[in-house]
Amino acid sequence: MPVRTYDEERAFIEQVSNVQYNVKMGFVPNMRVPGTFYVNEKLKDLLFEELQQSVSRGEHGGFLPAVKQLANVAALPGIVKCSIALPDVHSGYGFAIGNVAAFDMANPEAVVSPGGVGFDINCGVRLIRTNLTLADVEPVKEQLAQSLFDHIPVGVGSQGIIPTSAADLEAALEMGMDWSLREGYSWAEDKEHCEEYGRMLNADPSKVSARAKKRGLPQMGTLGAGNHYAEIQVVEEVFDAPAACKMGIDTPGQVCIMIHSGSRGLGHQVATDALVEMEAAMARDGIITNDRQLACARIDSKEGQNYLQAMACAANYAWVNRSSMTFLARQAFAKMFNSTPDDLDMAVVYDVSHNIAKVEEHMVDGKLVKLLVHRKGSTRAFPPHHPLIPVDYQLTGVDEGSVAGSHSRLDSTINACSCRVMDNSNRQALSCGSLSKQHAAANPLCSCLLNGVAQRF
Repeated sequence: MPVRTYDEERAFIEQVSNVQYNVKMGFVPNMRVPGTFYVNEKLKDLLFEELQQSVSRGEHGGFLPAVKQLANVAALPGIVKCSIALPDVHSGYGFAIGNVAAFDMANPEAVVSPGGVGFDINCGVRLIRTNLTLADVEPVKEQLAQSLFDHIPVGVGSQGIIPTSAADLEAALEMGMDWSLREGYSWAEDKEHCEEYGRMLNADPSKVSARAKKRGLPQMGTLGAGNHYAEIQVVEEVFDAPAACKMGIDTPGQVCIMIHSGSRGLGHQVATDALVEMEAAMARDGIITNDRQLACARIDSKEGQNYLQAMACAANYAWVNRSSMTFLARQAFAKMFNSTPDDLDMAVVYDVSHNIAKVEEHMVDGKLVKLLVHRKGSTRAFPPHHPLIPVDYQLTGVDEGSVAGSHSRLDSTINACSCRVMDNSNRQALSCGSLSKQHAAANPLCSCLLNGVAQRF
């Protein structure tokens, strides 16, 4: 393909509103659908600067810019409508982080790609409320932070204190939070406030390699490293009082705990194993992608089904992992305040994944279509009365990365709870919260309680 100048590349990107841009067919070879991304003024400059730097260095070194990755996903077999990027989009492995793409399950050519899920399968966030206030916590904040460190193992290769045998691991991979509930690490109502009720039913532990299980066995109830955290947070402002009241987080100064973690070494190994299998499947089935990091297999192939079943196991592991850390956080708070988790009202507000692929039904061109939706660095977002959100949130809806009530055709939103967007030149951090407030003001589709923006497909 001939080398293009930045201006020639930029000509393929069309602004259609103050926050939406379309990537035209032809931006990269073999595009089957266009791309679309949503950014405000500050993030637009970062995205285009990244593209300009890529053009300047040519094909030498570095990740592909996010807009190129977005377009390469638009070239995958079976993709429907468009390849979508949400406002925190940045370069990742294969798919950009913040990329959402859906594939038609009825199309025999449609594929599943581990790059569209990520190595940390079901990396997600759980918010736990308390009835404590900042005034209660301020005098003991150092001791409370130390207590969390003492209870929840952290760091690369950290090992858990939740007793887990090989048989326990097999059960957890299959049962997800049902295992946590059975073993006493979870409250019954926790499941009601968890995506998929904390269990993907297509999980098959026999599809998870022995090496993956070996890596996961000692890590149950551990945080890991990188951008994972267990954080004590304080409500600063309430944007939607009725929704906040339903969720029990309606008071400025109220203390909450947010846990951000995933499937640890087990999920990483599941992804690694699948990529090896899929490279062979691509050669066999004649599947060609623009980027080898987009290794994939047809959804109905043996390799595609093996991955989806193993991925479901890793997702279940991640929900058990966050449930185990919730148990440990409840113990830490109870000891510090000489109380019980019940008396401290330490209920789960919501638990949501931002690295997952799931079979869902959506309206596409006026027809209900079964799709395999890849969400990488993005979460579900459902309107009021949607059947997949908890009963007590039915009147408000759940933009699960944020808590909003806006409709979206692929029902997706940014992973607002953990992202930081870094400037390409000076690495200055921009908070996602300020982005989402600006975007919400500009976008009539969006209504925010915490942080986040919804995406219309």
